[in-house]
Amino acid sequence: MSIIIRILVNAAALAAAVFLIDGLDVDTSSTGEMIIVYLALGVIFGVVNAVIKPIVKTVGCAFYVLTLGLISLVVNALLLLLTAWIAGIVGLPFTIDGFWPAFFGAIVVAIVSWLLSLLLPGDDD
Repeated sequence: MSIIIRILVNAAALAAAVFLIDGLDVDTSSTGEMIIVYLALGVIFGVVNAVIKPIVKTVGCAFYVLTLGLISLVVNALLLLLTAWIAGIVGLPFTIDGFWPAFFGAIVVAIVSWLLSLLLPGDDD
């Protein structure tokens, strides 16, 4: 059940980022298709964060310490760009126009995910 909640949180956070940030776009024609795209993006984003983010944190530990954690903003932006790239390969209509939209989109995703995690039941991870 925790995985389903995590996917829904990721999907909602990505939807908020697309709504708030110019340069992030999901190009669909119907509401049902949009929901499916956001759920698929939630899965992709969750897998990218679960697999790649721990590796980057481990390898770049010195950079996290040196920048007092600010490098995590850049890492999150790059992971969001990676999600868009994978979505393009899979055929999902999710595009990001560059680094800065990804950077600000990653901040929105982080804040919305954190807020939803506070409101929703689940394990404390």
